[in-house]
Amino acid sequence: MEIVALALGAALAAACVVFVARPLLRPTRGREDELGAPSPEEQARLRLFEERDRSLAALKELELDHRTGKISDEDYRELVGPLRRQAGEALQALEREDRPEREREEADVSH
Repeated sequence: MEIVALALGAALAAACVVFVARPLLRPTRGREDELGAPSPEEQARLRLFEERDRSLAALKELELDHRTGKISDEDYRELVGPLRRQAGEALQALEREDRPEREREEADVSH
């Protein structure tokens, strides 16, 4: 009787493993899983996001270094301006790209 119970338990465990692993065992359906190359507009937008993120990260690091005393007040004042300008330019460019899209959405909502 114990052997039958063990065999039934092992068969049930194997069936559960196969059921759970079924999505992983299925062959892929071709190109459904692949991303296409970004369009030139998307590439430009990605570059702006990267520029914004780099300048904001540099500003954050500069601020931390200044607060911890690694950078003097004079050096901080010299370095913070260009970084703020870079971040601001990237943010403004992103906002200019978003403006026509937002205007269309607002027009759709008002009608």
